[in-house]
Amino acid sequence: MTLSIRTATAADHAAWLRLWQEYLDFYQVSLGEAVTATTWTRILDPASVMAMRLAFSNGAVVGFAVHLHHPSSWVAGMDCYLEDLFVTPAARGQGVGRALIEDLTLLARENRWHRLYWHTDQDNAAARRLYDSIVPADGHIRYRVRL
Repeated sequence: MTLSIRTATAADHAAWLRLWQEYLDFYQVSLGEAVTATTWTRILDPASVMAMRLAFSNGAVVGFAVHLHHPSSWVAGMDCYLEDLFVTPAARGQGVGRALIEDLTLLARENRWHRLYWHTDQDNAAARRLYDSIVPADGHIRYRVRL
């Protein structure tokens, strides 16, 4: 598989939208069109802290990594949160997820962000195998209050 990774552009909207829906289906989540539209707007807005890297194989989008950089109370600079990582089922097991994380690691280093971190569902065994091969889990458990 020949893989290339780059930042999303406006021309990628339709391809991303297909993958975004697959991602939501995987997690059995339904989001309103306004949320999806807002997410896309944020991804393209250069003033937003949200951005997205896309992975391509033979010209087709096969994965994405939505990330946000933000200040941290634990370092003097910025951290990077990998909020959403998705690889199409046909491209799984071919190194796309790893390549997206490695690409984001390089981007974070270039921007002098201090840490890259992410979460996953505890039952997502395939993702956890990949993540555990990159870095051990840090033992934190997430708590979330919906408002």
